[in-house]
Amino acid sequence: MKKLTEYTSYADAQQHYSMQEVWALFDGTPESFNIAHECIDRHAADSKRIAVRVAHADGHDEILSFKEISLWSSRFANWLIAQGVKPGDRVAFMLDPSLAFYMAMFGAMKTGAISVPLFTLFGPEGVQLRVADCTPTILVTNTEKAETARTSANTRVVVADESLFEELKKFSDTFVVTTKGDDLAAFQYTSGTTRELPAAVKHTHKSIVVLALAALYGTGVRPGDDFFCPSSPAWGHGMWHGTLAPLSLGVTTGTMSGKFAAIRLLQALQDFKITNLSAAATHYRMMKATGEAEKFKFNIQKLSYTGEPIDTATLEYVEPLFGHPVCSMYGTTEIGVVLVNYPGAPDFQVKPGSLGKAIPGQTVEVHDPSGKRCEPRQVGELKLLRRGQWVATKDLGYIDEDGYLYHGGRADDVIISAGWTMSAVEIENVLLKHPDVREAAVIGVKDQLRGQVVKAFVVSPRNTDDVFIRELQDFTRERLSQHEYPRVIAIVDELPKTPAGKVNRKVLRDRESAAAVA
Repeated sequence: MKKLTEYTSYADAQQHYSMQEVWALFDGTPESFNIAHECIDRHAADSKRIAVRVAHADGHDEILSFKEISLWSSRFANWLIAQGVKPGDRVAFMLDPSLAFYMAMFGAMKTGAISVPLFTLFGPEGVQLRVADCTPTILVTNTEKAETARTSANTRVVVADESLFEELKKFSDTFVVTTKGDDLAAFQYTSGTTRELPAAVKHTHKSIVVLALAALYGTGVRPGDDFFCPSSPAWGHGMWHGTLAPLSLGVTTGTMSGKFAAIRLLQALQDFKITNLSAAATHYRMMKATGEAEKFKFNIQKLSYTGEPIDTATLEYVEPLFGHPVCSMYGTTEIGVVLVNYPGAPDFQVKPGSLGKAIPGQTVEVHDPSGKRCEPRQVGELKLLRRGQWVATKDLGYIDEDGYLYHGGRADDVIISAGWTMSAVEIENVLLKHPDVREAAVIGVKDQLRGQVVKAFVVSPRNTDDVFIRELQDFTRERLSQHEYPRVIAIVDELPKTPAGKVNRKVLRDRESAAAVA
């Protein structure tokens, strides 16, 4: 009987999906399951089989085999036990993608300890909040970040330098895993601001089985792909969809290390002959902004994105560039991926701007405030049916006549002005079509007459003057409606973003509220 990885069509996905068939993609069972074994060790027999390609910011490439990661992660696991680390202890690592990063992550998982990736650009306060929350026994980092990492007397900071690797050579390069599917494997902090502590989502080892659905139908991963995800593995997209999912299926993945540069990404896509790219919306916009993407040659066959909607101007640029539609993948860290566009499926029509349809086995609907299912084109809240209960996503959206779902922004991104309901996402989308707008963020601000008015924050190379402001207002009004435009526009040097690269409207709203009080 065929495995699910041998099917590519949308029709086959609906016909052949079952959780039993998903489990058949793995070695383990609920009683005996370990992510490190599934992602690394079982693929390590061929010493030349490439696991990860890392494009470093300084221009050099690091090519790591499954065998190499398997050996070093086993040494690290044995070393952890010698340090007194026990199953259930937290092992944090603040490292960019590198041999040290994969060694630490998979080595901790092998022992039954809980891996905790930390973003390398966190300052002392951001690190301190997370360390105080998860109380790691050991925190592994590099020399540059060692001082920042020393925030708690109860956490031992270990620098992943040559001396550590020399010490690890004394330990066995084999390790027998004994974890169960329900044992905790990783804590993943969502991408909030560094001054606020977002919740740590707790993943078990068997979480990767459910993740396989996102790999199969959200990013379209199949054996033989050369996969790439430039998102940091400190965040859900980079770690789960960009690293663990492809590796668990034996697929070579790739990523970036160090300060991000869109030109470096384009170079990596060309040099590694990448066939399957999954990135954040911001990455596609930044590739477009270089103005040099046409100079590179690509082998891309599948494209996906997640995190936030892509504006139509970027879609209209990227799709001809790569020759394939860019497929949205929607979900949250808490509920996982639930809406996809089935990249690589020859019988699935990708509608520009659509979130797609539910993955096999999931039901997603749009509900009005009373809990009633909305009619086509009626905006409501996206909800997921889970264990017989409707789970709110706090995202707005609507469904069209063909069953495709569309994103309408976060529930708190709706702006009501003089009785009119407007979408921040929709207005941003129009502003981004203007040739002089590089980035845009829209929020509602208080107004005595209208309750709220739309305020836009725009990054542009043009100087601020009344002519440009009126031009942007007219540009938006002509494409939406006479009332749906930003009455207030601020030209700014940059927009606040979460560490994962998403525009942080909450920061803008908080600033406006503080200014109003002042």
